[in-house]
Amino acid sequence: MKLQFKHQKFQEDAAKAVVDVFAGQPYLTPTYMMDRGSGHYQTTLTEGEDFTGWRNQPLVPELSNRIILEQIQKIQRSYQIAPSPKLEGEGYNLTIEMETGVGKTYTYIKTMFELNKHYGWSKFIVVVPSLAIREGVYKSFEVTQEHFAEEYGKKIRFFIYNSAQLTEIDRFASDSSINVMIINSQAFNAKGKDARRIYMKLDEFRSRRPIDIIARTNPVLIIDEPQSVEGKQTKERLREFHPLLTLRYSATHKSDSIYNMVYRLDAMEAYNKRLVKKIAVKGITESGSTATESYVYLQSINLSKADPTATIQFDFKGATGVRKVTKTVGIGFNLYDQSNGMEEYRNNFVVKAIDGRDDSVEFLNGIKIYAGDVIGKVSEEQLRRIQIRETILSHIERERQLYYKGIKVLSLLFIDEVEHYRKYDSAGEPFNGIFADMFEEEYRDIVENLQIGIGEDAYFRYLDAISAESTHAGYFSIDKKGKMVNSKVGRKETTSDDVDAYDLIMKYKELLLDRDPKRSPVRFIFSHSALREGWDNPNVFQICTLKQSSSEVRKRQEVGRGLRLCVNQNGERQDSNVLGNDVHNVNILTVIASESYDSFAKGLQSEIADAVADRPRAVTVDLFVGKVIIDSNGREQVVDKDTADAIMYDLTINRYIDKRGALTEKYYEDKANGTLQVAEEVADSAASVVNIIDSIYDPKAMQPENARSNNVELKVDEEKLAMPEFKALWSKINAKSVYIVDFDTNELIQKAIVSLDSKLRVSKIFFKVETGAMEEIKSKEALEFGLAFVKENSDSYNTQTWISANSSVKYDLVGKLVEETKLTRKDVIAILRGVQKSVFDQFKNNPEEFIIKAAALINDEKATAIIQHITYDVLDEHYGTEVFTDPTIKGKLGVNAMKAKKHLYDHIVFDSTNERDFATELDTNTDVAVYVKLPDGFYISTPVGHYNPDWAIAFYAGKVKHIYFVAETKGSMSSMQLRLIEESKIHCAREHFKAISSDSVVYDVVDSYQSLLNKVMR
Repeated sequence: MKLQFKHQKFQEDAAKAVVDVFAGQPYLTPTYMMDRGSGHYQTTLTEGEDFTGWRNQPLVPELSNRIILEQIQKIQRSYQIAPSPKLEGEGYNLTIEMETGVGKTYTYIKTMFELNKHYGWSKFIVVVPSLAIREGVYKSFEVTQEHFAEEYGKKIRFFIYNSAQLTEIDRFASDSSINVMIINSQAFNAKGKDARRIYMKLDEFRSRRPIDIIARTNPVLIIDEPQSVEGKQTKERLREFHPLLTLRYSATHKSDSIYNMVYRLDAMEAYNKRLVKKIAVKGITESGSTATESYVYLQSINLSKADPTATIQFDFKGATGVRKVTKTVGIGFNLYDQSNGMEEYRNNFVVKAIDGRDDSVEFLNGIKIYAGDVIGKVSEEQLRRIQIRETILSHIERERQLYYKGIKVLSLLFIDEVEHYRKYDSAGEPFNGIFADMFEEEYRDIVENLQIGIGEDAYFRYLDAISAESTHAGYFSIDKKGKMVNSKVGRKETTSDDVDAYDLIMKYKELLLDRDPKRSPVRFIFSHSALREGWDNPNVFQICTLKQSSSEVRKRQEVGRGLRLCVNQNGERQDSNVLGNDVHNVNILTVIASESYDSFAKGLQSEIADAVADRPRAVTVDLFVGKVIIDSNGREQVVDKDTADAIMYDLTINRYIDKRGALTEKYYEDKANGTLQVAEEVADSAASVVNIIDSIYDPKAMQPENARSNNVELKVDEEKLAMPEFKALWSKINAKSVYIVDFDTNELIQKAIVSLDSKLRVSKIFFKVETGAMEEIKSKEALEFGLAFVKENSDSYNTQTWISANSSVKYDLVGKLVEETKLTRKDVIAILRGVQKSVFDQFKNNPEEFIIKAAALINDEKATAIIQHITYDVLDEHYGTEVFTDPTIKGKLGVNAMKAKKHLYDHIVFDSTNERDFATELDTNTDVAVYVKLPDGFYISTPVGHYNPDWAIAFYAGKVKHIYFVAETKGSMSSMQLRLIEESKIHCAREHFKAISSDSVVYDVVDSYQSLLNKVMR
């Protein structure tokens, strides 16, 4: 398998943020004569070429610290990052925060290519904290090489620093292409008698010091995980590299080492944008009930059309002793009888009630337990067995769902002692440790008792081809005798540097993703808990920690190994481009915890809160003051105190915030329903205002899902599928289509000219002199952010002779606009020639802003032209009914799921109260024959992305004028409140249904069942 990589906007944004800091720096590739060294060496005819060095050009004098700071602040404001009051750190330093699992290494490799493309910089050094991470970074350069070569037309030459291979350092300096040296901090971080060879004059290096040759190139330093790299001593040593600038990348920067943050994709944003897996937790709660020492474990509650059942584990007295058995039971099940008369169950252990609303089972003796609860005597060994069993159950459930999508499912089990997994006899022969035995016993029991479902033949053949013994493997360090041993962890370290164990994991990364049972039967991996940072495989769906959780091991670290979005058998990442809204139905990481759900979830949320500590915690006036908002025409406005007060007033009267400024359920409900209201003063900039509000850290938004809570899995009602009304509806809407866009380029040019003339306003760069006084200090924060000073007056100096855009810096205006708009050079030139002279003259005042705003306005006109001139043609291809049977749709009864009578499925899962009310009306109305909430697999292709309509409804003939209806439910019917992209998709859907069904199917947007009736009756 070859992993595929695709362009993702957030990675482009992170690279662009770094590049834009140095806007105005010309493209230069200076050379110099390298130090030849001394001693005896053979001269050559190409001596001059051999010792020509290539270095990074320092910043030109016109790019003063003041201009760099202004450009940093502009970028920070655009990403809602607190502006740096001054250039922080020594030299030029930028910080990039990227959540674990979103492709941090990919992002900084892309940034290297972009810096080279814009400014000619070609020397980069990546500094990593450990040998294991060093190997992983090297692997990333390897696997992305072809991908980046296709995009940029060149390759990076990369190598790991090795003091025994000094010719690589000469090549690093003398090679004109992009060169990257990967080095772990230990290689240069020692003094005195332990001094590293990098600082020594070496005979084999012509009496030169490697550090001097490296430093002459003015490298760009990239520090990977600076919180683990940069101690006081390391910081001093890093100066000796003479870096042109230093970039720091991490998900968890130390608060005192953040220098000029220009891009942030933190845990909250990555989670909400579905760039990482959704986290679910299976907790296990020991309820040491005083009423009994009887052992009972409630595994799950099972809901269907029939009465609910429960799966429980209890003690059973067999011929050879007591063992644990697992059974699915109903009301009236008697544990005393079924356990073969075990005394501990004599006291009325008869199932009295099974409740799907709170996932509980109650016995006649009054004892009530909830899913995940274990009561009675529970040994450490038994708790681990339950964890292993639950891991296998979660694995099988996920595997059944994803098998037909071509996705291999892996589970990762962390242990502290290798002997728990693998032991050796006196002859050195290996045999199973206790956890390996438990695993094989539980795996066999679960697989042997699985019930085959409709269409699951191929999956069960897959299971049959893999034995319990071959499906698990250990990835541990190996000693000289070939035995698995515990990983070594330094006194102050949290992860191991055992490269051999890491090697095993990395070397077989692609093999582990292969689903062929002969080539790759391994699906369950046992690994040492110290190797957490080394384990990195996108198809880890279950993580189980078979040890006592300790305060030293952070939960974010535990889940971090499984956060990456998974890939299929073609190596294609299963993200929103592939799955649309289904990303978090497919990509779910389940943590099998050795504690209760509440305890684990609280701990994880607390750590995430610490990680996003600089996010505001409440909505206040200060949240909005000074922020830039953009209206529907692309005009920018800075929010002043009066506007901020108006926004706050509206949020309060609409009950979107409580007394403490926390967001209420009504805010989230109205947002989901599309009925969110903002102050009249900022109605045109509603999207920007909502973005600012959403920057608030809300623990509810980051709460991991309780893996046991989604107790309803939708099942297709075969009778409804066979109904003539549904068959007729489906035959009319299941055709696929293709769109064609045929717009007049001249018309687009003219509309772009009109738009630029009327809307393009570029701010001049000017000096501002302000005076003010410090009247009072309200808080430490007011001092930190410079809010204690009150401005009294200001003057501006804006003469073109004093400051216009740097005259030494040349901009390719046409080339930049071609790049941003994807129009031809001819069309861009026609647009620029057509605009008014006063509009075009703004370019010299502020070239960067001119390019950004002009491109945005041209792209808006282009998008409008595409939508206005789109037509659809019907294809011979049709959707099959597998769009209903393939996906796994789950919900929680009473929360976001309810039973349904006329729905194609036995239940319905709703996203908002508006959808719930609409479905209730459909379900109870006698005019409706059958309806379905359309799954994400049913979509219409549009130029602005896949569009998935909400509902398909069939009415009984004779009751209404239009029998077949496809509906989009929106809380608001005002087109002003429908975002432009949403409006475009709806327009495309109208054209699609016109093409495939003539007039027999009506498609429209409705906000209630009443508005639906109004449309089907007329």
